[in-house]
Amino acid sequence: MQGMLTPGSLKDKTIIITGGGTGLGKAMGKYFLTLGANLVITSRKKEVLDKTAEELMQETGGKVLAVGCDVRKYEEIEQMIKTTVDAFGKVDGVLNNAAGNFISPTERLSHRAFDIVVDIVLKGTYYTTLAAGKHWIANKQPGVFLNIVTTYAWTGSGYVVPSACGKAGVLALTRSLAVEWAKYKIRSNAIAPGPFPTEGAWSRLLPGELVKKFDPAQRVPLKRVGEHQELANLAAYLMSDYSAYVNGEVITIDGGEWLRNGGEFSHLEMVPDEMWDMLEKTRGKQS
Repeated sequence: MQGMLTPGSLKDKTIIITGGGTGLGKAMGKYFLTLGANLVITSRKKEVLDKTAEELMQETGGKVLAVGCDVRKYEEIEQMIKTTVDAFGKVDGVLNNAAGNFISPTERLSHRAFDIVVDIVLKGTYYTTLAAGKHWIANKQPGVFLNIVTTYAWTGSGYVVPSACGKAGVLALTRSLAVEWAKYKIRSNAIAPGPFPTEGAWSRLLPGELVKKFDPAQRVPLKRVGEHQELANLAAYLMSDYSAYVNGEVITIDGGEWLRNGGEFSHLEMVPDEMWDMLEKTRGKQS
């Protein structure tokens, strides 16, 4: 899978990615760098960030700044933005990617477990958005927010209720500020990714044999999971000036997964041809 944008599409733009040290955040950041962006990656684990920053700079030749920051703490976010401006002169885009999740029956969760997820997903996003938005407005500078949500942000989902609550809030934030802050030339969009494998992530959520039993690819009409470059292509487009007229949109990239699993009869794809033949003969007799 190749990158889809022309070289230099993000030249001299400075982009902050929360949760940018690993997984999909790292993959998107790497592509931003190849397109000419300056990259700032943040998370609580500074040692992971430093290692990723060194790796990305060696691979791309771009500039990466690693800043330790807990998105649940507003003062740390303000300091992270100041550090970014001191290093690169400005901030052009913020990718709110930091998240947390538990797969569990809700009644088994403590209120603290619920708080952990909602605080990272929702509070972390609106804290980062508020701090960056205030900075852009005060400096009369345009900016772009790109938020990572999920398809169950609008359908809801059992067994990931804290995440569903948090992501639904992020989606509401995205659409609300797309309207309110457009007058400041600040755009807000979101991506709802389907299954994109990251090292260790699925095994933590579904340990042991459960990973094989609940193979995400089997839930997708295309019968495959996503490639990281596919997500990076979309994220780069929404961060770039090519999408200057896209505002308040959430784009799903999941191979049709949520549509299939939202359909009441979609799982009938498991019915073998022989059984369909029998059903057709039965209908013929009745007619």
